[in-house]
Amino acid sequence: MDLVGEMLCDNLQKNHAGSFKATRLAPHLRRRFTRGQTSAGRFFNADRFVNRFVDYPRVARSLRAEFDLFHVIDHSYGQLVHELPPERTIVTCHDLDTFQCLLEPEREPRSVFFRKMMSRTLSGFRRAALVTCPSEATRDQLVNYDLVAPERAVVVTNGVHPSCSPNANPQADREAERLLGADNGDIEILHVGSTIPRKRVDVLLQVFAALRQEFPAARLIRVGGAFTREQEQLIDQLELASGIVVLPQLDREVLASVYRRATLVLLPSEREGFGLPLVEALACGTPVVASDLPVLREVAAAAASYAPVANVAAWAATVTELPSIALDRVLARAAVQ
Repeated sequence: MDLVGEMLCDNLQKNHAGSFKATRLAPHLRRRFTRGQTSAGRFFNADRFVNRFVDYPRVARSLRAEFDLFHVIDHSYGQLVHELPPERTIVTCHDLDTFQCLLEPEREPRSVFFRKMMSRTLSGFRRAALVTCPSEATRDQLVNYDLVAPERAVVVTNGVHPSCSPNANPQADREAERLLGADNGDIEILHVGSTIPRKRVDVLLQVFAALRQEFPAARLIRVGGAFTREQEQLIDQLELASGIVVLPQLDREVLASVYRRATLVLLPSEREGFGLPLVEALACGTPVVASDLPVLREVAAAAASYAPVANVAAWAATVTELPSIALDRVLARAAVQ
């Protein structure tokens, strides 16, 4: 969650410089097994393991006496609390996904080795003096699983990057046009996020296939990483390849421009801790259809439209028959074709 750390430090330095001196610490990944390589895979995971459980803890130990307060900005690095003074350490818990293999092993089976890693992470996480959560739903989960005492868990909602605005940014808009082509009024469905199972990209693809039956020129824009092999197979099966654009990693301004030009943003996840793309899209003035999860209703309330989790028929009906402003925007762009 680099964005959260970046925005937190920027805010402290800008608005609280007289009270706090905030230092952002982000050690670079040291490559032992994948020197000179960029691809992921088994050896990259080995590098990640050594960095997370050897290198980063060593750095944390060396800093114990240098700061009055430590803030581990991502709960998946909870193992660092073992090396820091826990009474002076805060951890931000974005969701419970990291600990799912321990909390519900039948739903997310993992190897003994992986569970041991997560046990180390969880035991460090639970030592922190305070845990901040981006939503009441995430806090409630922590408390219900008895991972943190209620008095040590507080809600601090996420904000959006200043670039997320309905206002045009000529330079960023030109870069978005270079990547996507001219905005000629075709329907553009946007999905921002990873392709891990809980994001339900399979639902996204099936809903997009249904939309293409109504609007053949519609495109799906993906930001957040390559499709998995299974997802690629589904794309082939549904004959969608010609209508999908996968973008590279974007800077914040260009991402905001992509949000602004999208007809609609879809968030079909089956679990979320907050749903940052939801508020980013809304801040840019773009309608959203999201899974009907308590956390997403908490975050967006009536500002978004909702469909039942993994119910492709209901999603397709919602997307193709959107009410009010969302439908107006879809039809207005379709009319330009």
